[in-house]
Amino acid sequence: MKEYKPFKSGKVREVYDAGDSIIMVATDRISAFDHILKNQITKKGKVLTQMSKFWFDFTKDIIPNHMISVDNNDMPEFFRQPQFLGNSMKCKKLTMLPMECIVRGYITGSGWASYQENGTVCGIKLPKGLKESQKLPEPIFTPSTKAELGDHDENVSLEQGAAVFEKEFPGHGMEYAEKLRDYTIAIYKKCAAYALSRGIIIADTKFEFGLDEDGNIVLGDEVLTPDSSRFWPLEGYEAGKPQPSYDKQFVRDWLKANPDSDYKLPQDVIDKTIAKYVEAYKMITGKDLD
Repeated sequence: MKEYKPFKSGKVREVYDAGDSIIMVATDRISAFDHILKNQITKKGKVLTQMSKFWFDFTKDIIPNHMISVDNNDMPEFFRQPQFLGNSMKCKKLTMLPMECIVRGYITGSGWASYQENGTVCGIKLPKGLKESQKLPEPIFTPSTKAELGDHDENVSLEQGAAVFEKEFPGHGMEYAEKLRDYTIAIYKKCAAYALSRGIIIADTKFEFGLDEDGNIVLGDEVLTPDSSRFWPLEGYEAGKPQPSYDKQFVRDWLKANPDSDYKLPQDVIDKTIAKYVEAYKMITGKDLD
């Protein structure tokens, strides 16, 4: 059996080159405050992969995506080992566009902090009198791009994003920036409306896009998972305060309360976190996680 080594390893995901395709594996690792924790969150990788599959299928009428298959039998034999079952996705190779396409439908987090300070979010002026966690009149596109020096993402305007693209793709800078904005808003609107009908508010999320070999823009990375999005329960939602969420909230809260933990979680926090991920999957897809 041919062995594979990841050519890219992030905090949570590993990416392997399978020749004509790539295999993206969502591990059960969990990160918080830029640290990878010492515990694994069992089933988390499977939730991320299967939820992405659901959304890729749901949005393919808006834009094609990079998913080929989540069936391990369609992948090289190495990926049929137990640790890869259910959490691996075979994908087309893309030239990734260097922009994180963030869309905000509700005002929260860093956006709320900025609004309180000067009435704007990422330079976009918003109406006066908004409350924390309130729905915005229209979703806003607040992209960020990797800084040229250092690794911090930087919020950019559409024009700044276009200038970054122009360097890599001469003659296409503004065209790509505008298309990414339009795709991001369209995907968000369709998926947020569906999620709301299932009892989940998608407050904000981020997408990444790439170009296929014919130069078409394609949706890549992962889509609308609790790791890339803020999911809130519709039940009990009320603007004017922070909302509970279907993600790493238990982990972040516990770490804040236990600064000497050395990033090792107690079992009950792990169990609650797993339950939140699985619950979000079932609410969105209507299915139990296999």
